[in-house]
Amino acid sequence: MAVELNELRDQIDAVDKNILELLAQRLSLVQKVGEVKSTHGLPIYAPDREAAMLASRREEAAKMGVPPQLIEDILRRTMRESYASEKEAGFKCLNPELGTVVIVGGHGKLGRLFGKMFKLSGYHVEVLGSEDWTKADELLAKAGLVIVTVPIDLTVDVIEKLGNLPKNCILCDLTSIKAKPLQAMLDTHDGPVVGLHPMFGPDVPSLAKQVIVHCNGRGEADYQWLLKQFSIWGVSLCNMDAGEHDHGMTLIQALRHFTSFAYGLHLSQENPCLDKLLQLSSPIYRLELAMVGRLFGQDPNLYGDIILSSDENIQMIKRFHQRFGEAMQLLERKDKQAFVSSFNIVSDWFGEYSQQFMHESQNLLKQANDAIHRG
Repeated sequence: MAVELNELRDQIDAVDKNILELLAQRLSLVQKVGEVKSTHGLPIYAPDREAAMLASRREEAAKMGVPPQLIEDILRRTMRESYASEKEAGFKCLNPELGTVVIVGGHGKLGRLFGKMFKLSGYHVEVLGSEDWTKADELLAKAGLVIVTVPIDLTVDVIEKLGNLPKNCILCDLTSIKAKPLQAMLDTHDGPVVGLHPMFGPDVPSLAKQVIVHCNGRGEADYQWLLKQFSIWGVSLCNMDAGEHDHGMTLIQALRHFTSFAYGLHLSQENPCLDKLLQLSSPIYRLELAMVGRLFGQDPNLYGDIILSSDENIQMIKRFHQRFGEAMQLLERKDKQAFVSSFNIVSDWFGEYSQQFMHESQNLLKQANDAIHRG
């Protein structure tokens, strides 16, 4: 039996080496594709091409007796690496006559990411940090685009220092709240203004499929090239009113971060053994624990600023606290029927999204389980 098993394992190893060689060949071709896209100004992410290719491979896999989801998983992981590889080929510069791109706060992680992307696109980039204001007038006099990326509580004050920008210079910010910074930019600068919110962190390997929200300020025609430049980087754009954006962020950011903070605080005071929790964890709980723990591996000032950035956030969290208390009353009464009734009301509210989220979460959980090593 051992001999037979070893022979089969040797054959599997040989197939794996063939797969590695094919992956290397694919990545080499992707690099050439990136060069062509860079020359012609094509986005690195082409959703229609990706969808059609995946559908074709799934159909071919089914005919060969290979699970279609398997080939899709392999190709999606390969494409993620491919997008990162294509990025290094650089991008076409859509506005070569633009003056300097000045990133205010560009020494931060997000500022460095955007600085790198603009440099890869052929723009001249300068950074204006907190220690550089003595040369601010000189830098800003040549600016064609000024990007403000500083902590939330400093954003408006910094914007108000930018009153002498060239008339045709585009002024934008990368803050996670939009109404106040956008109004500050409109009050400070008479030229083109747009509010931006990258819905991703600075650690992404590629901007393919990442979302940037843009809130119109002034001179939309003057900054359309900028939005197209983002698209070439692979970004998906979402146009939204600043007030509507901020209202959505009370749920997407402030409430979510606060509940993670509160859960982490609760865990630390209960003081369980994390090793034991991980041993007992199902994939979904491990993923939940990872998302909570991830919060506490980052800058507390950032998350404090996000949560405390508006009274609307505080009021939203208060309403959540009230509803949490109402739900607790069901438990104290041991009222299972009321619990089921409330559950069904929420289920009806989610509607068809429940099944969509079930499908999406199952795929995530499979990937999370694959990454676990059980010793």
